Amino acid sequence: MSQALSSLLDLLDLEQIERDMFRGRSRSAVVPRVFGGQVAAQALVAAGRTVPADRPAHSLHAYFLRPGDPGAPIIYTVDRIRDGRSFTTRRVVAVQHGHPVFHLSASFQTAEEGLDHQYPMPPAPDPATLPTSEDRLRGYAHLDPRVVERFLETRAAVDLRYVEEPPYGEYGAPRDPHSQVWFRTHGKLDGDIDTPLLHVVLATYVSDMTLLDSVLLAHGRGGWAVGDVVGASLDHAMWFHRPFRADEWLLYDQESPSAHGGRGLGQARIYTRDGRLAITVIQEGVVRVPRGRD
Repeated sequence: MSQALSSLLDLLDLEQIERDMFRGRSRSAVVPRVFGGQVAAQALVAAGRTVPADRPAHSLHAYFLRPGDPGAPIIYTVDRIRDGRSFTTRRVVAVQHGHPVFHLSASFQTAEEGLDHQYPMPPAPDPATLPTSEDRLRGYAHLDPRVVERFLETRAAVDLRYVEEPPYGEYGAPRDPHSQVWFRTHGKLDGDIDTPLLHVVLATYVSDMTLLDSVLLAHGRGGWAVGDVVGASLDHAMWFHRPFRADEWLLYDQESPSAHGGRGLGQARIYTRDGRLAITVIQEGVVRVPRGRD
């Protein structure tokens, strides 16, 4: 396991301060606020720790309410909304400086048999043939080296490989609003930490890294790395369909059906390398063009 992955797991290991209350910390992100994937993952950890281990998460729905302060702890309070025979529901509110910054509802279900079908996996190249994030980012002379280093630092725990040029690598002209990324953790997960909840939490963490890329591609924008848009996540929803491992390659197939009114929508499917549809993700975010950059 890499040191970066070990540090990420430590970040996601919340401190329990009351029966249904947990405390998390943050670290710096590319933008001067708490990374949305971090607070979503920590909230799911808090919810999952109040649910029996034999009930894996099957969905989450979340709203980002205020920018998080990376210099202050985050308090997660869990409400035990429902404990049914098959389903368990939890609500989590994340608070900083006396105000809610994030709200999550998550549902967990006992394993059972049922109907089974899925969208087929789209074609994608072998991840081993693609450049790493470090190879790509260090090759862009137009990016501020400080931005490159922050990107690499925040993504160090994850091996994330774009199939084609990311928005910040090639911009200026509209492209197809579709993006593919392969990802897995930098290192294997084993021992006591190797639980279904951890894999779901790590996928939640990564899911917020690239989902709005397809919005940027549709308008030829480079994004936050080059400063031709400003934005933030508004809401986030995930459905976990089938078991998967976050330390094995997952294909994140993303597209944007719409952007309007200063908001952009991204939707995606995440597949295991052998073609099983593991996760569906939808997110809306603020995507605004700064004045003078029209």
